[in-house]
Amino acid sequence: MAWRSNRDVPFDIKKRTFLFAVRIVQLVGKLPRTVAGIEIGRQLLRAGTSVGSNVEEADGAVSRKDFVNHTRIARKEARESRFWLALIDAADLLRDPEVSALMQEAYELARILSKIANTASLGKKPIAKSQ
Repeated sequence: MAWRSNRDVPFDIKKRTFLFAVRIVQLVGKLPRTVAGIEIGRQLLRAGTSVGSNVEEADGAVSRKDFVNHTRIARKEARESRFWLALIDAADLLRDPEVSALMQEAYELARILSKIANTASLGKKPIAKSQ
């Protein structure tokens, strides 16, 4: 499921990170069943699905500090996901345009999450609160 245009990308961060996790799960299922494919797939699966779960945790945070902490963890997991995707690409483990599309999405998510965390840590209202 490659993105066709920016109109296909949800604005809501919870929806966007959930769809990112779904796409990661689908991509990991395509990796070769080699030692490298299995291990890198495990790492990518953990990091890629953790982005959305930490955004969900941030949404239910009990304090501003808790919200910022979970949002920053989500950002770190997005960056880690980008690393594993880049490794898949560089090691030529999978030739699929979804790899580069997911690298771009991980980059964008990390930037968005960074902005949300920084805004919240300054005591301002978060940019976009999910419904």
